[in-house]
Amino acid sequence: MIVVPRYNAQWHFMKRGSLKGFQEVCFHNHKQLTADVDHYFLEESLYSGKEMTLEVSGDYTRATLLSRQVADSIPFSSNKLPDILDEFSIEPGSIQAEAIEETITACERSTEDNEEEAMHCTTSLESMIDWSISKLGKNITAVGTEVDGENRHKNHFTISRSSGVKQMGEGNQVVCHGMTYPYAVYYCHVIHGTRSYMVPMVAADGTKAKAVAVCHIDTKEFSPDHVAFKLLNVKPGSVPVCHFLPDDTIFWFPN
Repeated sequence: MIVVPRYNAQWHFMKRGSLKGFQEVCFHNHKQLTADVDHYFLEESLYSGKEMTLEVSGDYTRATLLSRQVADSIPFSSNKLPDILDEFSIEPGSIQAEAIEETITACERSTEDNEEEAMHCTTSLESMIDWSISKLGKNITAVGTEVDGENRHKNHFTISRSSGVKQMGEGNQVVCHGMTYPYAVYYCHVIHGTRSYMVPMVAADGTKAKAVAVCHIDTKEFSPDHVAFKLLNVKPGSVPVCHFLPDDTIFWFPN
């Protein structure tokens, strides 16, 4: 299921991750783990009753996920930056303007450097679906990490005892990261050699969450200097290394 964020006329700016960081760590060097994750765990930790740390974004205003017809009517290129800022009444030179320019420039850079077409910026729901289908086939499902309730600042959870961990996919899958922009722009890329799980969780106060976990199965060629191996005290290639996806990310897997 894809949750379409509600539109908010007052664009509440909160700078998310750096798209350049995603490129440099995830894609320019495919033998690395995700850049925007602070907590890693072993696949064997995915069992009922296990206490886990889940990073959630909190109560920020999500950007609107546009239709292709609307998105295609709005310029999205660095040479149209003045028009874009004017369209959204954003002051040139502001933090918001800087973030918009960074997202557009990085998307253009990824297109130029993307010989294998393994990454793509999407500006509409339809373009995200079409690109994911082109990588995974027509029979696919989209999910995301979700936290119930208004208090979304929880990060200490326990894997639910009432409903177990469910494996979703294995092999090639697609991850789309939400980027900073007045409307929803996602930076999508293919991940290889992974297993994915939906993990039901509950906090001490009863707050429920469903978290998408991705486990990198073969890590023997990953950088031994990555923080994940140091935190888990394991060596590349010894065991699968896992992490949860942030709640501003859409995950696609073949059925």
